[in-house]
Amino acid sequence: MQKFTVMLLAVVFSTASFAGGYQVRLQGNKQTGIGLIGTPLAYGSSSIFYNPGSLSFMEKNWHFEVGANAVLATVAFQKSESNYQAETNNKTGTPFDFYFAARVNKLITLGVGVYTPYGSSATWESDWAGNLLIQEIALQAFYIQPTISFNIKDVVGIGVGFVYAYGTFELSKGLNYSGGSSARLEGTSSNIGFNVGLFIKAGDKVTVGVDYRSEIILKVTDGDAKFNVPSSLQSLIPVENKFEAELPLPSNLDFGISVKASDRVLIAVEMNWIHWSVYDTLSFTFKEAGDLLDSDNPRKYKDSFIPRIGVEWAISEKVVFRGGMYYDPTPTNEDYFSPETASLNTFAYTLGLSYEPVEGLSLDFSWANLFGQKETKNYSPDNFGGTYQTITYIPGLGISYTF
Repeated sequence: MQKFTVMLLAVVFSTASFAGGYQVRLQGNKQTGIGLIGTPLAYGSSSIFYNPGSLSFMEKNWHFEVGANAVLATVAFQKSESNYQAETNNKTGTPFDFYFAARVNKLITLGVGVYTPYGSSATWESDWAGNLLIQEIALQAFYIQPTISFNIKDVVGIGVGFVYAYGTFELSKGLNYSGGSSARLEGTSSNIGFNVGLFIKAGDKVTVGVDYRSEIILKVTDGDAKFNVPSSLQSLIPVENKFEAELPLPSNLDFGISVKASDRVLIAVEMNWIHWSVYDTLSFTFKEAGDLLDSDNPRKYKDSFIPRIGVEWAISEKVVFRGGMYYDPTPTNEDYFSPETASLNTFAYTLGLSYEPVEGLSLDFSWANLFGQKETKNYSPDNFGGTYQTITYIPGLGISYTF
């Protein structure tokens, strides 16, 4: 019984996204097109997420932006020492962003952003081989960030944003009892954090950016747990229960440089340090039957470093092309790799195209293709393992207007 409990709770928050861990970096379609690079760039109000310091370098006094993406991800699995195969049937993820910014004067620019930097979903067949680990899981985190940015002599930009985060999750899994036994957990949480950035215009052709987004801990204090178990077990496992748990949304430290190679071509590089090591152990406390259900579950994530490179080419005054690539190593621990954390070492390329039909209005198309490398992984607590491979397609569209 205790083994079942650990397995159930270990999957509550350990979701897999299209990249390492459960982080989503699709917070601006221009930035997506150039390799998801934004720290050393000043693309207007979307700098609220990527680097608040560059917000004060937007070209005009007002800037609006809205964007969305469709995340089409598939995980393929083959069980160890078997011909058994399975594949996810994931729902389409739809991360979005909305930004607004206004220049108050030469020194100060104000803005606000609403975006979704963390989230994931995975849907397996209800009777697949790993159904005792996971059948379906969904995680979403929504951020609201008011921001102030200071422009110092058109050379240095310093910005800071206050972040309010709200998260939701749902989980379903099978239980090793009579046919149809299952568990479902749901919860919500909120907390606060910050985003601070520095932007330096080192001459006419070089810009440098540094950004730090703080860790935020989402604590569920009144989550709903429902168990569908045989009546003979209901005296031990309450059909309905409440629980407490927490999930860390790790801090990020980003550094980037952009160089104008010519009047029409810009080259950018960036490094992201994701502090996944904060995700060490999941602890759960239940309101009822705590002696049986409470548990501490090691995750042992490690920090990851993501290198990126991108190019922007202004084909004409109305059309701009972008392309990029990056490598995203998995932060997961090899001894605790489970189907809901199908985060693999990933190579990716991106493309983008901006078209300005009228002055100030930009239509921004983006595309990302991610290839999770085929690897054999194991979840040691349940001796469940096999070979995983992932592929993800992400088309996106953004609209911005400045005046």
